[in-house]
Amino acid sequence: MFDLIIRNANLPDGRQGIDVGVVGGKIAAIEPNLAATAGEEIDATGRLLSPPFCDPHFHMDATLSLGLPRMNVSGTLLEGIALWGELRPTLTKEALVERALRYCDLAVSQGLLAIRSHVDTSDPRLVTAEALLEVRQKVAPYIDLQLVAFPQDGYYRAPDGVASLERALDMGVDIVGGIPHFERTMEDGARSVEALCRIAAERGLPVDMHCDETDDPLSRHIETLAAETVRFGLQGRVAGSHLTSMHSMDNYYVSKLIPLMVEAKINVIPNPLINIMLQGRHDSYPKRRGMTRVKELMAAGLNVAFGHDCVMDPWYPMGSGDMLEVAHMAVHVTQMGGIEDKRRIFDAITVNSAKTMGLEGYGLEVGFKADLVLLQAADVSEALRLKPNRLFVIKAGKVIARTAPRIGELFLDGRPTSIDIARDYIPQATQG
Repeated sequence: MFDLIIRNANLPDGRQGIDVGVVGGKIAAIEPNLAATAGEEIDATGRLLSPPFCDPHFHMDATLSLGLPRMNVSGTLLEGIALWGELRPTLTKEALVERALRYCDLAVSQGLLAIRSHVDTSDPRLVTAEALLEVRQKVAPYIDLQLVAFPQDGYYRAPDGVASLERALDMGVDIVGGIPHFERTMEDGARSVEALCRIAAERGLPVDMHCDETDDPLSRHIETLAAETVRFGLQGRVAGSHLTSMHSMDNYYVSKLIPLMVEAKINVIPNPLINIMLQGRHDSYPKRRGMTRVKELMAAGLNVAFGHDCVMDPWYPMGSGDMLEVAHMAVHVTQMGGIEDKRRIFDAITVNSAKTMGLEGYGLEVGFKADLVLLQAADVSEALRLKPNRLFVIKAGKVIARTAPRIGELFLDGRPTSIDIARDYIPQATQG
């Protein structure tokens, strides 16, 4: 007897007509035609059943603050930073908690059940850390929330940057962050990478660093991050986020850099929505796309995971908490529209992100957590194309959110009366 059986589901690896049985909050069976009964059954009717989406790079302390204290008129990264600098002194714990919880509600409805959020530690009040530590506790039953101590104004550049980051870690923030390209000099940036990796090694913590979020090909802090990762024995526990300067670097240098990153087992976190929006602003034409070298990094065997980064904040006026929107943009910006390409893109918002975050028991395997999302799409390619409704969101075998299928009604003479875009427009040759 199972607690829950999801019948006739398609899986991201291409298997079709699969039943998934759940007992005690864990997956107990994955097989076709499961001969058993359950307290609850869901008929997937040939739709895609996936592990939940994971966002390895987000700024929850700023989310839903769009328009405070005013709008970002230029839409640039630097004006966004300036706006945040104006807003930060006015932040209260209560407002931060309220906005973060509202965002987490949205995330659950989108099947997003794991988030790594950077927490600005530049304000010595550390109200952001205090608020998000409370949020982490509140959402723990349904969201895995990780927090990164992030010196937004620079570890050395901010007057209290060094002390505030250490205090945030003492409060219980999980991960060491940094922003070396925003220090006053390249030398200070390199020093900050060394210091922050040393702190992580001494405390036994992972590292997740904003790195080279710029069009400048001479911003090469990822090289230093890879070297310090090896020197401190942090291989596999370090993430480099953004890495947009790689889109401007010459190929010869990159041919040296990528093997260094492989040696260090760096986790790479591009942020397609934000990178395409904020980079290339000093270009007329040709205009750079603003994304790091995703295809080459994946081909080298590096773990590449996509982040949402921002939703309705000083840097980005859009966003919906939908990791499929992130992946949809990635398909276009990386020009990865092939069949296997799209599987890799889907992995970048699921299994790769879970690996970056070090999530245990994640995935569609017997014995793993029964955290699942049923999508109104037949397969991975269709999920990326349609960004479909999340019909059921399941945490530990319990349904925690559901959305009705999207069905359009038509009132046209001689034409169908309704459209289910996920069923009526499936390609003749399925793409997996």
